[in-house]
Amino acid sequence: MLDEARSRAHALQDRLRSEGIELAIFTDESSIAYLAGFWGYLSVEFGRPTFLLVRPDEEPTVITPLMEHEMVSKMTWVQDVRGWEDSGANRWENVLRVAVGKRPESLWVESNFIPAIVRNFLDEEFEGIPLKNISRILGEMRMIKSAAEIEVMRQAGQIAGAMMAAAHQSLEIGAPEYESALAVMAAGTRKAAGFLTAKGWEAFVSPLIHNLQIMQSGADTSMVHRRSSTKLLAKGDPVYFCFCNMAQFKQYKLGFDRMFFVKEATDEAVKVQQAAIDAQHAALRSIRAGVTAESVAQAANDCYAAAGYTTGYRTGRSIGVAYLEAPELKAGDKTILRPGMTFAVDGGISLDGRLGGRIGDSIVITETGFEYLTDYPRKILYS
Repeated sequence: MLDEARSRAHALQDRLRSEGIELAIFTDESSIAYLAGFWGYLSVEFGRPTFLLVRPDEEPTVITPLMEHEMVSKMTWVQDVRGWEDSGANRWENVLRVAVGKRPESLWVESNFIPAIVRNFLDEEFEGIPLKNISRILGEMRMIKSAAEIEVMRQAGQIAGAMMAAAHQSLEIGAPEYESALAVMAAGTRKAAGFLTAKGWEAFVSPLIHNLQIMQSGADTSMVHRRSSTKLLAKGDPVYFCFCNMAQFKQYKLGFDRMFFVKEATDEAVKVQQAAIDAQHAALRSIRAGVTAESVAQAANDCYAAAGYTTGYRTGRSIGVAYLEAPELKAGDKTILRPGMTFAVDGGISLDGRLGGRIGDSIVITETGFEYLTDYPRKILYS
């Protein structure tokens, strides 16, 4: 993946040159991973920002906390890696100031993702210099995935499939929700480990599946993003698993959701879940290169309406090295779909305080339609 990251950075430099951009500063972890090939574990959440500085005609520069300097140097293709310290003359502000050098005519940053402490520093240090948004240019590059990226996402899909099978198999009357979450993480970790070696760049990619498992059961299935708890599963419970913050591999993140019923289900619960399945199917049936993103959402919304439901959800979102990329499958997004785009495509209904219906898969658009990146039966499922 380092060769991929290097080629992307060089392509970005070509764009900067053609548009007359003197300097772009990246601070978002997903953008840095996309261009430089590395990511950290204890970064801005602990007040420690990392930067990637890209100019059109110079080698890029990475600025990272000193405690991560060694790991970063081994993970990235970038040669100029500068560490900074928490106090003293080598604080990040001073290291960044030196790296920027003479005052540029403008600074291009990721306006919607730049940490507040960094934005405040730039506003004060470079007062009067406009901050412009580089996200559109990088976002356009990230829309279309390469063959190597899609292969990693297929591996992530296999990992997600192992996780969903473990979730399904864990469902027992009287079992606590958190036991299902543990089963999901263990199965995903073991599957991910099978795709990794302990050599080179891969030695720094952890197979561990982590983050809070989005899971709810019974009447709580109307809450889309409730976390797993000590609640005990009961006969007839619908149980919803969402892997949107867990199904990821080598920084590539998928969407994947399924609803199960513990042994049996009420007629109403089956009706709601089938409506969600049908809406997702309608959306998928409409997906092909050349259509607009919003037309896919309209196909799903028409299906909800025909079944007597409404939904406040978007039908899908672009996926990649970030949890949310552009475009989105929702009303108003007129982006034309193209081969190589990847999406999470969902069906979802909530009846507040009673129940919900959910299903979600990740796909890649092809010349003739689409292919699934995730796979598990798309029907009413029982434990």
